[in-house]
Amino acid sequence: MQLTSTAFGNEQPIPERYTCDGEDVSPPLAIAGTPEGTQTLALVMDDPDAPRGVWDHWVAFDIVPRSEIPEDVGPLGVAGANSWGRTGYGGPCPPSGTHRYFFTVYALDTQLALGPGASKADMLAAVEGHVLDQATLMGTYAR
Repeated sequence: MQLTSTAFGNEQPIPERYTCDGEDVSPPLAIAGTPEGTQTLALVMDDPDAPRGVWDHWVAFDIVPRSEIPEDVGPLGVAGANSWGRTGYGGPCPPSGTHRYFFTVYALDTQLALGPGASKADMLAAVEGHVLDQATLMGTYAR
């Protein structure tokens, strides 16, 4: 499976449009090679370089399998809670320095029994044993 974006390449800077300094909209994502038997997708975007530990920017699950997630997608599957305590996308907004942002998509053989606002930890526990494949795209951002 492969995760890419037309907005930025792997290990390349994320354009300001997709950050708190710009329009703070989600970037377009393309998912290729989803395995046969995929029932749902799950998506996480997080920042492991945050000063207080990993910061979750986007958590979504029970997404109908698809090959594209359009820019500024809005509601996507069931929205989990990000580290701001909100649902939906929250773009890069590092306090200082260059941070790495990992977008990871999981192809799952099931639908998760989680409700809206579930945490990334809850989602990752629920996907255990159900991941058919996964792919990651990493972008960077500095203010």
